Order: sequence, then C-alpha cells, then structure tokens
Amino acid sequence: MIKIPFSFLPLTTLYKVSSHFLGLAQRLERKYPNLSVYLTQAEARIGSLEYLSMCITATFLFATIFFFLSLILLFFKIPFFFVLVLTFIFTFFVFAQQLAYPKLIANRRVRQVERNLLPALEDILIQLNSGIPLFNILANVAEGDYGAVSDEFRQAVREINAGRSQIDALEDIALNNPSVLFRRAIWQIVNGMKEGADIATLIKDVMQAVTDEQLTQIQKYGGQLSPLALFYMLIAIIAPSLGVTFIIILSSFISIEENVTKSIFYGLIILTFLFQIMFLGMIKTRRPSLL
Repeated sequence: MIKIPFSFLPLTTLYKVSSHFLGLAQRLERKYPNLSVYLTQAEARIGSLEYLSMCITATFLFATIFFFLSLILLFFKIPFFFVLVLTFIFTFFVFAQQLAYPKLIANRRVRQVERNLLPALEDILIQLNSGIPLFNILANVAEGDYGAVSDEFRQAVREINAGRSQIDALEDIALNNPSVLFRRAIWQIVNGMKEGADIATLIKDVMQAVTDEQLTQIQKYGGQLSPLALFYMLIAIIAPSLGVTFIIILSSFISIEENVTKSIFYGLIILTFLFQIMFLGMIKTRRPSLL
C-alpha cells in the first residue's frame, strides 16, 4: 500500500479510521478523475476512494496538531487570525501534496524506467543478432543491471515460468507501466512476435525513437530554464524585497500596530519559503526523464 505524506498514523490504523470520511471522499473523487490511473501506475494497490479518505483523515489530523502547536505564537503577541491563516495555508499545502503524491511516484517510475531503457534495448538487440532465444533474452535482461527495466522483465519472466505465454506476460507489464517509451518498445516486440516479423529491426526503430525523444527533452528543458529563472527572481527575490520596503515606508506614514507589522513580515517569510519549495519542485519535475 502506498504511504500518505505528512501522516502521523500507521497505514493500517489510518485505513481503518478513514472509513468515516468515505462520504466526503466520494464527493471529491469526481474532481480527480485521473487519481485512479496514477494510483495504478504507482503500484499503490488501493482505490482512489480509499486513498482520498485516507488523505482527508491524515490532513485533518495534521491540521489539528499544527493548530494547537501554532497557539504557542500567541505568547509572542501574534494575532489569533494569523494562526488561523497559517494553519489553513499549511493544511491546504499538505492536502495538495498528498493528492499529487501518486503522480509523483508514477513520474519517478517513468524516470527510473526510461533512464535504463536505451541500454537495455541495446543489450536485447545484440542478443537477438547473436541468435539467442527471446525467453533467454528476457531472463538475461531481468538479471542484468538495468534498474527498473530489469524489475519489469523479472516480473514477466516469473509469469512465463508460471505458465503464461510470452505475449500475455509482456502485454501485462506494458499496460501497467506509466512510461510511454517502454510501452512502445514492448508493444513493438509483441507485434513482431504475433506477426512473425524481424524483432531486431523493430528494436532499432524503437532505439532511434528513444534517442530522438532524449534530444527533444534536453532541448525543451533548456528552453524552460530561462523563464523559470526569471520567475524565481521575481517571486522569491524581487517581490519580497519590494514588499518589505513598501511595508516599512507605509508604516512610517500610517500608524500600524506592531503585531500587525510583525504578522505581515512573518507572512512574507512563510510565502517566500513556500515559493522556494515550489520552485525546487518545478525544476525537479521538469528535468528530462531520460537523463
């Protein structure tokens, strides 16, 4: 079962308690139609309804604990309204992270697979040209050092040894894998097996497609870095600096209470911190999966 970020309860306990929020989760499920797909690709082995109810439970518990811990700020003469706003912001951030976690795991699987896909295909091509039977090739790749690709082929080899046909086993690992390039490579092999075509030629075409995709991802990533750097300078550097300067000048003309001024400064610090995390996440998610 997939873990829930920012959860203070064990998964078994969280799953039992979350049954009380199934009604609310059922209403939210319509707004997240792709959640079930991401859970399947992340190998979560749990439905979207159960995952949503677990997220709601974990978020409610986090909000409660964070709210009572934030009450300590009242001793530093921080307004109670600021505590409520702070709790709402962090609760929303936690819930958003929990909903995005299955997609993050699926994207991580894509990177792990596509990073080792090209070397694995080269190995398959060399063995095909050497006259090695396909099942032995699958077994050799499964025992090779190709990371997530070896894991996928190891699963196929287990199913073949259990009595399934090679075509059915390969189709299963292709359907359950989130990588488009991996599915394309496996389906090319499967189609070649069904039609009796030369699999080596098909593998060459897939390798060329993977190479072209790698170059495209690198060029796209390079084109995104400049606007992202500009966005970072505007949001995380220029805006806080101008905001602090504006507040200092405004407080000299208007009589603003000390607690309000402190709350504004604390809010700017927290927002800047959140933007820093968001920017790092944007850079990481846009990094080419084939690198």
